[in-house]
Amino acid sequence: MSKVLAVILAGGQGERLSLLSQKRAKPAVPFAGKYRIIDFALSNCVNSGITDVAVLTQYRPHSLHDHIGIGKPWDLDRQKGGIHILQPYRGQQESDWYQGTADAVYQNLDFIMEARYDYVLVLAGDHIYRMDYGPMIAFHQQRSADITLGAVVVPIEEGHRFGILETDAEGRVNSFEEKPGLPRGTLGSMGIYVFSRDTLIRVLIEDARPLKTGGTPSQHDFGRNIVPAMLARSERVYAYPFTGYWQDVGTIQSYWEAHMELLGDHPAFDLYDRSWVVHTRSEERPPAHIRSGAQITSSLISHGCIIKGQVERSVLS
Repeated sequence: MSKVLAVILAGGQGERLSLLSQKRAKPAVPFAGKYRIIDFALSNCVNSGITDVAVLTQYRPHSLHDHIGIGKPWDLDRQKGGIHILQPYRGQQESDWYQGTADAVYQNLDFIMEARYDYVLVLAGDHIYRMDYGPMIAFHQQRSADITLGAVVVPIEEGHRFGILETDAEGRVNSFEEKPGLPRGTLGSMGIYVFSRDTLIRVLIEDARPLKTGGTPSQHDFGRNIVPAMLARSERVYAYPFTGYWQDVGTIQSYWEAHMELLGDHPAFDLYDRSWVVHTRSEERPPAHIRSGAQITSSLISHGCIIKGQVERSVLS
């Protein structure tokens, strides 16, 4: 079986979430009362059988580090593999704050090269979805791809928030534009990438080279730089179509919408699916207390809440 390392990018500030991310990284923002946003990527990894996970943090990481701990809620507290939290550091050379998504991984190449992984799965730590990564990795292998992107259909009016791509009938990407002003299509990048280990090392070193040689500097971003450069070199860039629920909760509006989608009798995203459990670290709180006369409809009520009045279509924690 192929050995896979998952790298979760969890250092984002999340400026569009305003006060929600003012004192914490976006992946540490609460969701659905009891979870943190990063729980979904972590749970997808372990439910997919991936138990080597690196979490790259940077912006206000304290609450995120406290939440993840040694990874016990996700069964990642292991002597071999398990979870590793990697922060930017100052070394003798080539180390600084992460300058972009690709640079965050580049600065941790030593960690990636220490073990003989076959593939590296790069994930965003700030999306709400349930996904088995195994079929995507198999898709990548079957097509002998250099990189495979997770892709999902997005509303045309939201296309400016995503990398928009076009593919042929086999799924090979023939055009890609990161966050276009006027999107030409609706197939958006999920911020999920599969590389063979050696290909990832090569493209990250190539991306960093202009800075060392005085050439045109890169933004060191997977969407803005790595994918377009690979397409320009006619490398084998493929898109894996994902048809399940997926929500980028990077704005207050999308964050609110994702919560409202949990509240129907048949929710778009089912937190109660026992075949794919979303694991989390829960705080020790007493049970919710519903006082006499209280009325609750279509709501999620977390432990520790005391309800005395009327609650409608709300998520309380």
